[in-house]
Amino acid sequence: MFHAISMIGLGYIGLPTATLFASRKKQVIGVDVSQHAVDTINQGKIHITEPELDILVHAAVHEGYLRATTRPEPADAFLIAVPTPFQDGHQPDLSYVEAAARSIAPVLQKGNLVILESTSPVGTTEKLAAWLAESRPDLSFPQQAGEEADIQVAYCPERVLPGRVIHELVSNDRVIGGMSRAASEQACALYKTFVEGKCLITNARTAEMCKLTENSCRDVNIAFANELSMICDKLGINVWELITLANHHPRVKVLQPGPGVGGHCIAVDPWFIVSSAPELARLIRTAREVNDHKPEWVLEKVKAAITDALAANPSKTIADLKVACLGLAFKPDIDDLRESPAVEIASGIAKLGCQVLAVEPNVEVLPKKLCLPNLGLISLEGALASADVVCVLVKHRAFTEVGGDLRQQPLLIDAVGLLG
Repeated sequence: MFHAISMIGLGYIGLPTATLFASRKKQVIGVDVSQHAVDTINQGKIHITEPELDILVHAAVHEGYLRATTRPEPADAFLIAVPTPFQDGHQPDLSYVEAAARSIAPVLQKGNLVILESTSPVGTTEKLAAWLAESRPDLSFPQQAGEEADIQVAYCPERVLPGRVIHELVSNDRVIGGMSRAASEQACALYKTFVEGKCLITNARTAEMCKLTENSCRDVNIAFANELSMICDKLGINVWELITLANHHPRVKVLQPGPGVGGHCIAVDPWFIVSSAPELARLIRTAREVNDHKPEWVLEKVKAAITDALAANPSKTIADLKVACLGLAFKPDIDDLRESPAVEIASGIAKLGCQVLAVEPNVEVLPKKLCLPNLGLISLEGALASADVVCVLVKHRAFTEVGGDLRQQPLLIDAVGLLG
């Protein structure tokens, strides 16, 4: 039924998904606005870091099942995996989804299936269908013709952990939310090409809310741990030991605190729920505010350490001081810096006027936000040898392996419990 599949957006979700379809001998046309991404993929290489993905992409491209382009082409199914950030005031920005819809509309044909994968506010799939209908009045869509629509539309979010995307795309259960029963059944059949987990069928709005609920639940639990860490710091209690002890209770599972919450999903999705019901989402809003505040709290700890360093070295000015920031990614052992609290903290330290030694073993180029004259990438060894203050922001494997050296640092801020 689905011989040619088009993936709109070739990022951290789109490229692995496209590649898995291609690995099952489906013809896949990947579409991305980045010429660099397109060129890299067509060479059989990858522009992101994800275990196993490079081998699969190389094979899919060289066997002729995957190719990339900047312009949509006709296909049997179109999957959209584009960013859904928020604007000022934490209002959802659906401009990328709308642009994707209008880009594929000219090549749609009767019998096509369109699936939105991007994490989205409730009602976005309906807006997608409306944009498509507006662009193609010659075709019918589920909101107009239901089961008999020319084009079926569904919402099917991913549930994956960066660093394990390939494995989890295959093994995890998948929520399938069609705007009609026909859309759900077609989407289920498509994903069963490679999904070994269950396909759980519901409607589009419930599927949208399900993804937001999953990430908001995690955000609330992380907020509890982060708030606990700040309280324990004030009371002189080792929060890492406390959590270990508390988790011996058979029905308690406190998460590990950190410098904040990052990534496109958990740091963003709760705001989509808040925006849809601001007068009711009180707990979800508060959790988001707690986690958004944690980088500021870490920055205050760094400021205190800088004051101590200047007091211990009266001949130095703040411009002479070197602060090592260990980690920039939003979680360990990946290269994804989206919404990373570590990036926010490193930027804030640089604005104090000291020299920032950024250590991030998974990236070679700094994001624009960190392209500052007093901030640069450096090796871990170089940072530890020259830093006046060391701030551990990500629990990368490379950092845990030098735990003994970190313990020797006189001014150390461990925001992730690397040393316990």
